Parts: sequence; C-alpha cells; structure tokens
Amino acid sequence: MIGAVALLGAALGLGSYTFAYARGWAYLTDDPQACANCHVMNEQYDGWIKSSHRSVAVCNDCHVPSGMVARYATKARNGFWHSYYFTTGDFPEPIRALPASRATAEVNCRRCHDPVVEAMGVPSHAGSRDISCIRCHGSVGHMELASTNLADASR
Repeated sequence: MIGAVALLGAALGLGSYTFAYARGWAYLTDDPQACANCHVMNEQYDGWIKSSHRSVAVCNDCHVPSGMVARYATKARNGFWHSYYFTTGDFPEPIRALPASRATAEVNCRRCHDPVVEAMGVPSHAGSRDISCIRCHGSVGHMELASTNLADASR
C-alpha cells in the first residue's frame, strides 16, 4: 500500500511539475502562442504567422474539433502525448500530422469553406467528400511547411 501511494504521489508530482514547466494552463486557451510553448513547434507557429489564415483562424480552429467535450478531450490527449514525446525527444523530424489530426483538420476546413466550395461548382470540389482539402491546400495554414503537412496524406 505504501508503495502504491508513493508511486501515485511521484506520478502526481511529476505530472504537476511538467504541467507547470510547460505552461500547461495556456493550452486551455485559444492563444496560438501556447502552441509555441515548446520550441519544437516554433517553425509551425512562424508559418502560421505568415499565412493567410492568421487573420481568421487560430491553431485550435483547424487542429481541434468543435464542441466542448470533444475539444477538451482532444486537448487533453494531445497535451499528454505532446508532453511525452517532447520530454523524451522521441518524435520524427520534421513533425508530421497523424491521420486523426489530418481528419480533424479536414472536417474543420470543410466547416469553414464548404459554402465557398459549393458555390464554385467545380466538379472536382463541389459535393465531393472523397477529395482531401489538405492534400492540395496543406500549405495554407503553415505556408512553407507544405511538405510537412502533406506527408503521408494517403494514410
């Protein structure tokens, strides 16, 4: 019993320290600078600063689902895994979006842009759910990071 309590205390202490050190409370907001708390994301943040979306969307608008429960569940899951990978240094360079992250971005692209796409009436876009927005427009949110955004888009 003492060992279990000590282990729980160590986990809570380490988790609290990591949360404070990484300024975890910032992730509860929509402030894009929270995404650059970790130096690993500076290139993505700098790309967003230069992008056309800077004036209309923050990181969470594209990378987190809408709805309070889904939004904070995703933020908690991503926060845990980001902390783990950045603490251990066990992540690929360049950073690439996972399939679930690409799916969230795809839904959010369509949420904002469907009225425009439908109005265009272009056969390759109008009414199509089979074509991926980020396959062709992956560089929009992060400009020069097109190859990072598009990597493994077929998965």
